[in-house]
Amino acid sequence: MNQKLIEILSTITDEEKAILDGNTQVNRNLYYSKDPISNDEIDSARVLQNGKLIDMRPHVRFIHFPLHTHNYVEFIYMCQGKTVHIVDGQRITLHQGDLLFLNQHAHQEILPAGENDIAINFMILPEFFDTSFAMLQNEENPLKDFLISCLTKKDIGGNFLYFGVSGIPQIQNIMENLILNMLPTPSGDIDGDKVSYSTSINQVTMGLLFMTLLQHTETIRVSRKSYDQEIMFGLLRYIDEQYRDASLADFSEKVHEDEYVLSRIIKKNTGSTFKELLQSKRMNKACDLLKNTDISIADISVLVGYDNTSFFHRLFRRTYDCSPRDYRINL
Repeated sequence: MNQKLIEILSTITDEEKAILDGNTQVNRNLYYSKDPISNDEIDSARVLQNGKLIDMRPHVRFIHFPLHTHNYVEFIYMCQGKTVHIVDGQRITLHQGDLLFLNQHAHQEILPAGENDIAINFMILPEFFDTSFAMLQNEENPLKDFLISCLTKKDIGGNFLYFGVSGIPQIQNIMENLILNMLPTPSGDIDGDKVSYSTSINQVTMGLLFMTLLQHTETIRVSRKSYDQEIMFGLLRYIDEQYRDASLADFSEKVHEDEYVLSRIIKKNTGSTFKELLQSKRMNKACDLLKNTDISIADISVLVGYDNTSFFHRLFRRTYDCSPRDYRINL
């Protein structure tokens, strides 16, 4: 990361000065509502000021942050050094360049960080994602849909996604741009139109981040409690990459799990069968080839996994209510 940006983010805050001066507990007034029923829940009204949908703040250092939940989506980006998080009882060490996403059901505590351990917390209300997720709607993508559900839904078994993406320059560049755009502007220097414009930039940048992360799902670590998540990310990545020859039997052998068990997990988490997911991927790929190439329809049929061209024609018509030829002509 740009060294000047690191220097800005490393500045000792007033909150941290108080800790260094002897405060031994987190200043609850900065984070928690006064409602005693939810006294372990960090409140979006406290950390997202003036109706913002997204905000960021450097993680407070030098102190143990006690176990808590939050009524918003949070993700942490490690700019420099490392931080240790305990999420739903699991110890996670974030190293420079790593990302940790927490949905609204995660229970988290954070061990004390040193002066050179610079992490950024992004606090996000779910409606912020509307634009970001819309950028991913160009085609049906079960992997995208599953990623979105993991980030936004409660009670799905696993409440965090850890991306070990420190070695991926595209993601590091996106995060640096996001942070730069969200740095505080001097008071009186920005009007309502600029705030709206800045929010739109942040939403598009977040969409680019998700699009890039979808290309690197092999970096994801999920909760040990969520076997379904682990299976689904592996399965959807398998279909995405091996759609030409993919089969449930082959995937079952790769992950050493019974086909019946896999079928139940797939249906529970997507509402579809393995066959339906595979057909959807093949049809999307066929559409892409019809739009963007001059490859013959017979060859496209083979390329997407159907040696029987007649069957491919029937399936395509059943899916799109037109023939592959008409689809290509009417683009």
